[in-house]
Amino acid sequence: MNRVVTLVVAGFIAIMLLSSTLFVVNQKRHAILFSFGKVSEVYSEPGLYFKLPAPFQNVVFLDKQVLTLDTPDAERFITAEKTNILVDAYVKWRIAVPLKYYVSFNGDEARARDRLAQIVKAALNDEITKRSVRDVISGQRAAVMAAIQKKVVGEAALVGIDIVDVRLKRVDYVDEINASVYERMKAERVKAANELRSTGSAESEGLRAEADRKRTEILSRAFRASEEIKGQGDAQASKIYAEAFGKSPEFYKFYRSLEAYRASFNSHGDVMVVDANSEFFKYFRSPGGAAAPAKAK
Repeated sequence: MNRVVTLVVAGFIAIMLLSSTLFVVNQKRHAILFSFGKVSEVYSEPGLYFKLPAPFQNVVFLDKQVLTLDTPDAERFITAEKTNILVDAYVKWRIAVPLKYYVSFNGDEARARDRLAQIVKAALNDEITKRSVRDVISGQRAAVMAAIQKKVVGEAALVGIDIVDVRLKRVDYVDEINASVYERMKAERVKAANELRSTGSAESEGLRAEADRKRTEILSRAFRASEEIKGQGDAQASKIYAEAFGKSPEFYKFYRSLEAYRASFNSHGDVMVVDANSEFFKYFRSPGGAAAPAKAK
């Protein structure tokens, strides 16, 4: 029985010793092997590796994946026009040289992030101070990011970091400038609106004046045409009257008298004080228009 227990304990100890001499490096990590506190080997390829048990040798693992440095708050920078702007950027990075990275930061990712943030801020400051707000926001934004990335890549390589990408997330004015910018934009829009209203009003007045002129011309031409037609009608009527007068003077006199009667007695309230024997009523006395008989003396 004691022999069995001894064998089990010995087997357990052997397994523990064997497991302490093996370590696995997967595709997501680097491994640095230390011998008595000094770097012995660096492993970046995935696989199963052997080492001496601690404390003779120990392993430190570093992340091989692409990491993101995202600044929590936008940084303030001054452009070439001495204008304050807020810039929010992010960086994609990874550990390229594990040994150099470990020596620089003792494997502490927080320290590496702080150092990388300082590098990015210095590069941003160098590039933004040489350019205008317009260039940073839109005009030369791609060139700004390319220049920043070039500087950051060079600085980061010294500490074993590979920069994958650098991007500007947001470029904006500081709050105190935003208000003045909005007011200026508002004033410009109001000015443009007033100019459009003024132009529209002038054009509408011109259209109205043109319409009134054309209306006057149309009415004038219509009146002239109507007067010409009326004149032609009167001339035609006069001609007909003249022909009728020439054919039957008595009938013409009778017709004209009837028109005079119609015009004189057009209303029931019309009153005329005329001698009944006057020439005006001769066709009332006789259809032939004979003179009234003389009164006896």
